[in-house]
Amino acid sequence: MIPFNKPFLTGKEAHYLYQAVYSGKISGNGIYTQKCQKFFEEKYSFKKTLLTTSCTDALEMAAILIDIQPDDEVIIPSFTFVSSANAFVLRGANIIFADSSKESPNIDVENIEKLITPRTKAIVIVHYAGIAVDMDKVMELAKKYNIFVIEDAAHSIDSYYKGHALGGIGHLGTFSFHETKNVISGEGGMLVVNDERFTKRAEIIWEKGTNRSAFHRGEVNKYGWMDIGSSFLPSEIVAAFLYAQLENLETIQHKRIWIWNRYFNDLKKLEDAGKVKLPVVPDYATLNGHMFYLICNSYSERNNLIGFLRDKGILSVFHYLSLHKSPFYKDKHKRGELIWSDYYERRLIRLPLFWELKEEEIDYIVKSVNEFYR
Repeated sequence: MIPFNKPFLTGKEAHYLYQAVYSGKISGNGIYTQKCQKFFEEKYSFKKTLLTTSCTDALEMAAILIDIQPDDEVIIPSFTFVSSANAFVLRGANIIFADSSKESPNIDVENIEKLITPRTKAIVIVHYAGIAVDMDKVMELAKKYNIFVIEDAAHSIDSYYKGHALGGIGHLGTFSFHETKNVISGEGGMLVVNDERFTKRAEIIWEKGTNRSAFHRGEVNKYGWMDIGSSFLPSEIVAAFLYAQLENLETIQHKRIWIWNRYFNDLKKLEDAGKVKLPVVPDYATLNGHMFYLICNSYSERNNLIGFLRDKGILSVFHYLSLHKSPFYKDKHKRGELIWSDYYERRLIRLPLFWELKEEEIDYIVKSVNEFYR
């Protein structure tokens, strides 16, 4: 069986884990945490980064930072992972689900303004498959209506919008290092603080509501309870594993983008024949090789293709279920159908994409997809 995903090890993970364990400090915010945060701040010009135990935690920190109150409204695409919404529901927000666009699973930017009300506090932008949303239009709306923008960049490491790294454009950004992502730490995530008014408070929330980080830097002679917060920072073991991955980011990205391009070029004839639709990468966006998906012509066709590939020894998968129809939220969603979110829910299929995928395996996957459509 060719798996859908296989975690890639660079070779240095065990060495750095050993160093972390024998350094005398394996709780959070040690040497490897600081190395990882410095890497992102220097490479992508992020103003402030804080490693977290997951992207979910980073989103929960974002909800606290923008002071979400009960009955505040947050606009979120329906076609996304539950964490994008749940982090704000936990603070009492009402979620206003937005549809995807006709061109891609990303949020339909042209229809966001219609969803804004006097209670709108924030817009959560998800860059699906690491392909950027039109952020100029989003930030114009944020400025016009004085609302916050949080980039859920879980898929989007090393991907750009008009030369700006994703996650570094909105007021806050969040990343994931789950084992299915380009660089991994098993679980793990990161908050990016782009608005300086949040910098000091973010660090306090990150450290369980205390100013312990300032104490360790010698800025105060004792630390205490300053704000709400939680145990958001990961251990040094997680950070050490991640740092080995970051050192090899260019190698990882080169291979993943090569695989993506192989799929795209080899399956283009199927799109030209009207059999499938392939991902669209706008002129303002770059590609980071996070995932490769196809859009089938019907729900049954998509399911049949998944079964056909499984019988061939290839594990392919669908993706999100529309959140506005979920058992938890369907009675709260009052804005009717979101036809494009449902369209992608029922027709999208993801093909295997991981660093160790061999050229002959790609050939076999492409051949099998073509065989299905013949």
